[in-house]
Amino acid sequence: MSTMEKTRTTQVYRVYIKATPEAIWDAITKPEWTDRYGYGGTVEGTLRAGAPYRILAGAGMQAAGVTGPVIDGELIEVDPPRKLVQTWRMLMDPELEAEGFTRLTWEVHEGEGGVSRLTVVHELEGAPKLAEMLAGGLEDTGAGGGWNWVLSDLKSLLETGDSLQWQGASDQG
Repeated sequence: MSTMEKTRTTQVYRVYIKATPEAIWDAITKPEWTDRYGYGGTVEGTLRAGAPYRILAGAGMQAAGVTGPVIDGELIEVDPPRKLVQTWRMLMDPELEAEGFTRLTWEVHEGEGGVSRLTVVHELEGAPKLAEMLAGGLEDTGAGGGWNWVLSDLKSLLETGDSLQWQGASDQG
């Protein structure tokens, strides 16, 4: 069975972060935060249901030669600081772009002792190449560690003030 056949159509990731739900919400929705973790990228758009949005290549991606919009979609549900549902399409690669829009849900729950739970659900029906990449299946090819990398970096940034310093997919572990 190939890695692609093993990749789940719906991927669920959960991380516990010593941060308030509001801090996590800001980190996933505000451009001054979105370029500071993961693969970097500046979110652009109005934070309301029905609004389109784009993520433009951030400093790290630009240093690796990536330019222009890298993700686009539409906001479906906006319930700060608890839930964000959006369509999501990768624009960096023509094959991934051709797989079309997927559905991404961010859910933030306040927990005990200042620790919040962030759950990311990415529904990837009809997008097998994107699913493999986001699951980290192409990490050894230089395509990055997918959602695991992004959420690890988000957690590091919010808890320590420092990101994991992604400088290019081949540099991150």
